[in-house]
Amino acid sequence: MTDTDSLEKAPTDGESGGLKKSKKKQKRENAWRPEGPRDPFAMLDSLPEKEQQEIQKALHLFSLGTSLPKTLQQAKNHTYRFWDTQPVTKLGDHITTHGPVEEVDASIRNEPCLLPQGFSWDTVDLSSPFVLGELCHLLNENYMEEDDNTIRFNFSPEYLLWALQPPNWLLQWNLGVRVDANKKLVGFIAAVPADVHIYETKKGLVQVKFLCVHKKLRLKRMTPVLIRELTRRVNQQGIYQAVYAAGTVLPTPISSCSQWHRPLNPRKLMEVNYPGLKQNMNLQRALKFNRLPEVTKIKGLRPMTKEDTPRILSILEKNLSNFHLSPLLSLQEVEHWFLPKENVNDTYVLEADNGTLTDMVSFYAVSSRVLNHPVHTSLRAAYLLYAVCNVTKMADLMQDTLVLAKAKGFDVFCALDVMDNMSFLEKLKFTISDKSVHYYLYNWKCPLMSPDKVSLVFPN
Repeated sequence: MTDTDSLEKAPTDGESGGLKKSKKKQKRENAWRPEGPRDPFAMLDSLPEKEQQEIQKALHLFSLGTSLPKTLQQAKNHTYRFWDTQPVTKLGDHITTHGPVEEVDASIRNEPCLLPQGFSWDTVDLSSPFVLGELCHLLNENYMEEDDNTIRFNFSPEYLLWALQPPNWLLQWNLGVRVDANKKLVGFIAAVPADVHIYETKKGLVQVKFLCVHKKLRLKRMTPVLIRELTRRVNQQGIYQAVYAAGTVLPTPISSCSQWHRPLNPRKLMEVNYPGLKQNMNLQRALKFNRLPEVTKIKGLRPMTKEDTPRILSILEKNLSNFHLSPLLSLQEVEHWFLPKENVNDTYVLEADNGTLTDMVSFYAVSSRVLNHPVHTSLRAAYLLYAVCNVTKMADLMQDTLVLAKAKGFDVFCALDVMDNMSFLEKLKFTISDKSVHYYLYNWKCPLMSPDKVSLVFPN
């Protein structure tokens, strides 16, 4: 029986009123007395959802002053204590050559990097539904959010398996950090294998994804340790280069592009105050401005099937050879990344009368939680993966893609101004946002490239 249980029992005949009063007083005092050491994570989780969000919003806004720069101008005055020790080019360097920043060091340490006391490394086994749920929770609460903390990513287990388990993925490259005391997952970083063309060089490397540290641990400088340990594990497989993208400026972007978005459900976006909407539009004007046809116009446009995989690879290879940074895809990778999966990704192909495939378009789905809104709790965004046109005009194919995405219940369609995307963005009433995406290479130097020469797009 707990102390609370004994206090709630009625007094026996021999108990005095004074004793009853004393026990009430004791109960009030015990309400403020911790029963042993309290876990700060448990204390936060015990609060009502709205109070948790207010605390996290305050923590997020407080941390903005020490965050990494988001523009090249800001980066000039920033000191990169960690990145200055890494094999990456320095900001402002004029690179005209191609090759590794540092030659391969054959001596790779066998012991994992040291973590702060009280934390341990964990290889995150995504085949366990429980562990996959833990990763979803960590990313959905801590990965990224808008500066006002009103919209937060809500990755599904199916999405994470798609993003983290392409062909030849390795378990040891799903790297986590846990608290020793309660085994809570508080840090994560992942790498997946990829072959890419960097100008004329074919390179086997890894794409680094989902770097995430719990909000309350960011002052412990755990991010550099995560990167070092993942680097060690990748080096053990004989791979010494990586590609990654970020919304912040690090040393040194090989290319920087902007994110554009096209409202599909303007009413909902305005009601949740979606960032980047045109402020000079009222609802009626926004609905009229963003109106789309009810049906698609291109004859022969249909969802991809597994049998389309070889022909999609063929048209992708021909198109991607036009760019300076592009993926080299296998049949298995094309099937993995493009074959439609419910609530994860969609691909449509254009089939001519003679049965040949000429054009294709693919996008993936990312859901977000809408916080503290009386009506809306979620938001669905479609992100353009690839679009290749040989017969139709790009603007016509993308307009049909918008119609299809809207019919599937997406609220907004997002695209980067990479590849040939500028040919349709403004024409189809996409609006440029204030978000930039910077591309980086680890231990590889090459001349900078404009966004229209980048064709490497990977879910992150």
